[in-house]
Amino acid sequence: MAKLRLHLDADTSNVALVEALLQRGHDVTRTPNSWMPLDAMDEQQLLGATAQGRCIFTFNIRDFMPLAQRYPQHGGIILSPQKAMPELLKALDKLLVSTKAEEWPGQVRWLSDWEK
Repeated sequence: MAKLRLHLDADTSNVALVEALLQRGHDVTRTPNSWMPLDAMDEQQLLGATAQGRCIFTFNIRDFMPLAQRYPQHGGIILSPQKAMPELLKALDKLLVSTKAEEWPGQVRWLSDWEK
């Protein structure tokens, strides 16, 4: 089974968070990058992450819930309210260690499931 690959959308795109996840050996990208401009719309970010074989992490619950319904074959969506970086890092690390890529297509999950 393949390791989950993660993309942080423009709302969650924190350089320190990405670097900390990379240092833990996770495959993580963020907006912006070579395939996703900073001004990309939410739909473009979801479809871009899916095309790259990545699950997307966002704080933008209001916009991504309808997108999940419009594009049910997405690569996976992880939702969270905004939190402090140490809390996000701990939960994302746990999520990335404990789940596999095959589990995520079409799934919408709350990061809080990995905060326990």
